[in-house]
Amino acid sequence: YMRNRSEYAEMLAACFKARLVHVNVNYRYVGAELRYLIENSDAEAVVFDAEFENEAEQLRAECAGVRLWLRNGPSGSDPFASACAEGDATALGIERSGDDLYFMYTGGTTGHPKGVMWPHAARIQIIGMADAGSAEAHADAVAARAARPVTIPACPMMHSTGFTTAISTLVAGGTVVLLPSARFDAEAMLALIEQHAVTSIALVGDAFGVPLLETLRERGSEFDLSSVSSITSAGAMWSAPCKHELLTYFPKATLRDSLGSSEGSRLASAELRAGEAGETAHFQLAAHARVFDAELREVVPGSGVPGRIATRGAIPLGYHKDPERTAETFPIIDGERWSMPGDWCTVEADGSIRQLGRGSLCINTGGEKVWPEEVEEALKTFPGVRDAAVFGVPDPRWGQAVSAVLSAPEDVSQDALRAHLGGVLARYKHPKTIRCVRASFRAANGKMDYSAAKALFEEGKEHE
Repeated sequence: YMRNRSEYAEMLAACFKARLVHVNVNYRYVGAELRYLIENSDAEAVVFDAEFENEAEQLRAECAGVRLWLRNGPSGSDPFASACAEGDATALGIERSGDDLYFMYTGGTTGHPKGVMWPHAARIQIIGMADAGSAEAHADAVAARAARPVTIPACPMMHSTGFTTAISTLVAGGTVVLLPSARFDAEAMLALIEQHAVTSIALVGDAFGVPLLETLRERGSEFDLSSVSSITSAGAMWSAPCKHELLTYFPKATLRDSLGSSEGSRLASAELRAGEAGETAHFQLAAHARVFDAELREVVPGSGVPGRIATRGAIPLGYHKDPERTAETFPIIDGERWSMPGDWCTVEADGSIRQLGRGSLCINTGGEKVWPEEVEEALKTFPGVRDAAVFGVPDPRWGQAVSAVLSAPEDVSQDALRAHLGGVLARYKHPKTIRCVRASFRAANGKMDYSAAKALFEEGKEHE
């Protein structure tokens, strides 16, 4: 129950060595949300940062299954620090297995968070590390490498993107550099890039890319950013304009946009380098991935039929204590087990894909399907629009009316905005109602918080 800090990485290593199951905790959860996560995961130990002491104290009496609460604070005399000092570092005398698990709980955007059960062996395959046969052999292989990564996970490690970035770096013998602030601080990150010669950055789409660009425009020339060779993103839309502008500040970098989720990593990807053309939401399907329509038939390239992306091979076992949802997300197709997280797309004639969005968020307006992400990206291309959230609201005529909340420093001209949309979107996709706010509606991990966006939308209605 921690933000990004060295103790989080230490706990990961301790869990893996002792064959304990890691459970990520969204540090924004409170009360019933936290209790659900702890009880659903069958947690027996909770390590928490001192700033969350009040929440942890309230749960002690309610979560009878937790046998150990370890507070981690700055004093060095907290239970976590004391526990670390008590061990004598002798071997545990246990046999570890590739079947050992860690849990990655989803964000809960479509109901309660679900614990995705990942075997260690599957994750090792995904991050591209071959099984060396022993820890010693792996260490020798890492030592023989000419260069090792120095990585900043700008997103939280409790999120799948931040977690995978940190683990991949450590397994490769690299260095993880953590931001010192509780929230994303672009200026601090630029200083750390120069200080530690950072080679790689992990972001979550425009939610991190846009504020990073705002700082780069003001102060980018003050920092030496030449060490950065890659910037990666997963978990949220990363628009082409944002990517192209980032490359003006990181001209040596390769931008890697990965389409995946807690249930299945690297479904598809897109790479962009300086001087190359690139489009928003356009990806190359991974070799182990396929696209299936609503009847679980493989989509024919160029047909225009929407389908869900699925991957096979190194995939999770399913959801913890949820066989029904496991069967839905991990179907058997032609005798083979797949992971199908819910990302919809169309398949181009050349085999590439265009992402439409999550089916659970799809809006049915007058019988037409509208994917919010497509409309959001169109809105964000209008000058002055910093971010956009699109969703359906009940409507007696349309069933659902496409609606939008914009984050902008000042009100935008709706007439001009609607004229702009006329050139990029079919009419039925245009929001019926648009409201501007100053606040952000993104979660800490960079993903859209549609509940917060809808609340801001309703609040705006009261002031009209």
